[in-house]
Amino acid sequence: MRFRLRAHAVPRRPAGGVGDARARVTWGSARAFACGASAAALLCAALAAPRLAAQTQPRLPWIGYLANEPGPDTSATLRARLAERGWVEGQTVKISHRYAQGKVELFPGHADELARLGVDVIVATSAPAIEAARRATRTIPIVMATTDDPVATGLVASLARPGGNLTGVTLAAPGLARHRLELLNELAPGAARIAVIWNPTNPSNAAELRETEAAARARGLSLVAVPLSADSERRAALDAITSARAGGLLVLADVLTIARRAELVTFTARRQIAAVYPLPEFVDAGGLAAYGPSWSDAFGHVAAAVDRILRGGTPASLAVERSTRVELHISLRAARALKLPVSPALLSRAQRVVQ
Repeated sequence: MRFRLRAHAVPRRPAGGVGDARARVTWGSARAFACGASAAALLCAALAAPRLAAQTQPRLPWIGYLANEPGPDTSATLRARLAERGWVEGQTVKISHRYAQGKVELFPGHADELARLGVDVIVATSAPAIEAARRATRTIPIVMATTDDPVATGLVASLARPGGNLTGVTLAAPGLARHRLELLNELAPGAARIAVIWNPTNPSNAAELRETEAAARARGLSLVAVPLSADSERRAALDAITSARAGGLLVLADVLTIARRAELVTFTARRQIAAVYPLPEFVDAGGLAAYGPSWSDAFGHVAAAVDRILRGGTPASLAVERSTRVELHISLRAARALKLPVSPALLSRAQRVVQ
């Protein structure tokens, strides 16, 4: 802004007089005012610049990630797989993470929040997370990673043409429960009574339990089903395993068992019970062995679906993929503590061995 000083505003006086001094003061004040106004204008411009820049920058595509907890085989893998396709968090895509940390009741609120925020796609990685996302929106695309059969549970019309706003990947693997029982029998052949921790409200747990019961009957093993559907039931579940004098334990994958994996691993170590778990995170916590689907492989499929949706695809026409890769993780450290020999043949089948 330019300021013009009018000469007639200040009467002229003889040089060296009072009028001259007043004129100098007036001119000085005007210059100070002009400089101050210019500085204020510059300051205002500087403050407004970020807002103007933000208004001109394009909005990043936005992913809402809804899961039980962050993990190396889930959230980290998702970011890596997305980056391979050009979607780098913070640069070309925005990701908002929401975790339940074992509290299933938090999923609906998290899903509602993501829907209100207006994300472009929601990634949901467990049965309660998927259900919460479905209830929260019928328009925002949802990419799921589920261990259930999504057709049998009514999530999609078919794998080839899911319809609606839901697609993704299923990790359901026929025979998985039977293979876990066989692995436990190989690790602890003397265990004639096997306990199974399962959640009666989890559809995939119910199917796995039926398969495990059939496999146990075929092998002449006694099976004890131990329900665990709420955090308040943990103590009773562990007491039931102790009372049953179980020599082996199978833990089925559920939000609650995953959240309490450290407690379960500590319990089996203290009671000297051989246990086979569904995820490598249990082995990371000190567990004996884990056998189950590869979440790392599954999240490659998830990233592919997200990529296609962000580029204009619709979930209704994107086929639900199958992830059939399974992984075996064994801890020799835990085996030594349990005084269980592990055969070289079994070790050769493992994708990872913890020394």
